[in-house]
Amino acid sequence: MPLRIESVSFDAEDPLMQGRFWSAVLGWEHGIDEDGDVWVEPGLGHPDNGLVRPLLFLAVPEPKATKNRIHLDLRPDDQDAEVDRLESLGAARVSVGQDGTEGWIVLADPEGNEFCVLGES
Repeated sequence: MPLRIESVSFDAEDPLMQGRFWSAVLGWEHGIDEDGDVWVEPGLGHPDNGLVRPLLFLAVPEPKATKNRIHLDLRPDDQDAEVDRLESLGAARVSVGQDGTEGWIVLADPEGNEFCVLGES
């Protein structure tokens, strides 16, 4: 029997804050389960509903300490406009060794998890 991904999980000092941020970033809904974990997933009317797996934010006591070993790549219609919007939501530009010639911009969420906003394809 093949495996499938159930969710993409992130450790978080403040799972609800992270859930709210990523919910706003993706236009998805968020909720808290019986264990206090925060789920972010496409709602019933969202075009991604049923196509992608949810993000799960799990409470941990310690802050993020090093560069992510895995990250999300986001593909916008307009990279500059989307980066501006994400920064207004609390994302920050970060350097992970890029030299300025890349077609993507590296941002970090409010707890420092890096993700990329890709340029037009």
